[in-house]
Amino acid sequence: MKINRVKAARQEKKLSQQKLADEVQVTRQTISLIEVGKYNPTINLCIAICRALDKSLDELFWPEEE
Repeated sequence: MKINRVKAARQEKKLSQQKLADEVQVTRQTISLIEVGKYNPTINLCIAICRALDKSLDELFWPEEE
C-alpha cells in the first residue's frame, strides 16, 4: 500500500485511534500500524474501517496513479 489515507480520514472525523479501534474491534496498535503502512489489514477490516469513516475502499486504500 503506497499511500494510506486512513489517518487523514480518521482525523477529519475527529476520532482518536482508540475510538476507531473500538468501533472496528481491533487494538489501537493495529490502527497505528495500518496508518504507517506496517500492517496489511484483511478485506473485512478494510471494509469496517471504511464504514466507520464514511469512506469507500478506493478512497482509503487504493493506490493513486503515478
